[in-house]
Amino acid sequence: RSTLFPYTTLFRSALAFQAIARNDQLLWVSLSYVLYSIANVATTGFMIYLFKFVLRLPDTYSVVGIIAFVIGLAVTPLYPMINRRVPRRYLYLGGMVLMAIAYVLFIFFSANLIVVFVALVFFYLPATCIQMTAILTITDSVEYGQWKTGKRNEAVTLSVRPMLDKIAGALSNSIVGFVAIAAAMTNDVDPDLLTTANIETFKTAAFYAPLAVIVLSFFVFARKVNLTEKKHGEIVSELEKSMARSELGED
Repeated sequence: RSTLFPYTTLFRSALAFQAIARNDQLLWVSLSYVLYSIANVATTGFMIYLFKFVLRLPDTYSVVGIIAFVIGLAVTPLYPMINRRVPRRYLYLGGMVLMAIAYVLFIFFSANLIVVFVALVFFYLPATCIQMTAILTITDSVEYGQWKTGKRNEAVTLSVRPMLDKIAGALSNSIVGFVAIAAAMTNDVDPDLLTTANIETFKTAAFYAPLAVIVLSFFVFARKVNLTEKKHGEIVSELEKSMARSELGED
């Protein structure tokens, strides 16, 4: 069983990539989402270094988890209500804008604890809306793929997001570890020994690069993803009519 596990995982991944390649809307929302996830996970991983080596308040780092938890707990049950008033597209893109604002605050005020807390709120506030929009759009792409290709790949399509999360997590963790070494921010280093170059290396990887990735994610979604709630409804209606005609033809 353990011997077959890697091959099973590779087979499922191959099926998922095949489904992405055949479904342009799934492709673009997947690309936008994985870019978001890489930036999100990487910046979250860098937070401990921000509090220890830039703010020099390592004991305050626990507030990051509290902010993320409280915001997630508050926003998640409100998402359906918000989505009834605001289309998913605007929730996703608006969330990207909030994250961009957070990055700007991190870049210019990384040594100010109060501003960092404000930036953390902007950073984590849109997470639920972005993730839920991605999940629902990927789910809607099942019918889109059926409408476009005539084949329904529900199980494979719905396996895409977990795969993207794993890819983003693996890449982000590798980036964090590499940059921590490059910036000399290891556990046994005295913060007073860090140079300006070390801090700039850290900020480039933790904030500048992720900001660029988020901007890219924004434009990919804005320019390429057009599978709105209305469009999905029209596709479902067409599929139902097509199935009805097919059943009548069989009779």
